[in-house]
Amino acid sequence: MGITRISGTVSGPTGKKAVVNFLVDSGASYTLLPFKVWQEIGLKPKRSHAFTLADGTIVNRQISECHIELPQGEAHTPVILGESGDQPLLGVVTLEILGLVLNPFTRELQEMKLMLA
Repeated sequence: MGITRISGTVSGPTGKKAVVNFLVDSGASYTLLPFKVWQEIGLKPKRSHAFTLADGTIVNRQISECHIELPQGEAHTPVILGESGDQPLLGVVTLEILGLVLNPFTRELQEMKLMLA
């Protein structure tokens, strides 16, 4: 299995920005910002949630929202506020908000094919 990374810029309510090198994780629901990043851009916790990791471990993390800019577009997205040791992840909710999917064969982000019912 290959690894896909993408650089993006996140910003908080005060307009402060930070560049983050995300691991694109098609198994993660939410995008995760490392502790130093969300502190730097001034995010505050809005709620908490329990998450199940790939090994079955359950962890509780705070959630907030930020603005994210990727080469493919920009959007407002929910984010997990990481703790010490947590690595930056770009999750499926953010990808869907941006209309993107991870192609499992090429390991590249591409536009989502939308259908009208």
